[in-house]
Amino acid sequence: MDALKGRSAAAPFAIFVTPNAEHAYLRRHNEEFRKAGDDCWISTNDSRVLRRAARLAGLDLEFAPGAYVVDQLVRNEIDKDEPITVIGATPEIIEALRAQFGFTRLQHHLPPMGMIRKDDAVRAAIDFIATHPARFVFIAMGPPQSEQFCQRVIADGRSTGIGLCIGSSLSVLTGRSDPAPDWMERSGTVWAYRLIKEPGRLWRRYLVRGMLAMGLCLGDIVRIRLGLKTAGR
Repeated sequence: MDALKGRSAAAPFAIFVTPNAEHAYLRRHNEEFRKAGDDCWISTNDSRVLRRAARLAGLDLEFAPGAYVVDQLVRNEIDKDEPITVIGATPEIIEALRAQFGFTRLQHHLPPMGMIRKDDAVRAAIDFIATHPARFVFIAMGPPQSEQFCQRVIADGRSTGIGLCIGSSLSVLTGRSDPAPDWMERSGTVWAYRLIKEPGRLWRRYLVRGMLAMGLCLGDIVRIRLGLKTAGR
């Protein structure tokens, strides 16, 4: 939070990412996504599962999920008259943000589904950020699309602020989606709660990419323990 608050609004556009287990899979299958993680301005762990896996490799991976960061920013840092830009999210979430927090300069752009494969849609979203500058730009499209898009904003070179790749955090903040019970949050089984709530949308993320990612993580743990791999790579 101190780092985010201390960054100048006029600084060149940079990325804030919150990796979870799925990221371990995506990094190995999407070069643009991997580069976003490698080059980001700040990265914080979004997964208790990853934290436990890291401990097996002798690493202390702190826990600072995107939903917690967004909650703190919106409630304690962003003034109601400060410009905010949101890319993604639904009009209902945007109206809820205005109604609940009194934001008077909330700027919203809703790209089409699968926008990262549509050059015109990517250009329109980049133009929107460039012409609606804000200290915080919430990118609410989920991985890998959010991270890929932010890489293209940086390549464009016109924008400022920090692009926060925060998935569904705004939906949770505004009460549009129900958070998991506290005991599931503490136990690291939030993924199971989300899967039960939205199986059609999330089964591939958790049961395919997530499980493959954990296999990759376990392989990394073994290599780190054997001295065949360093923690930073």
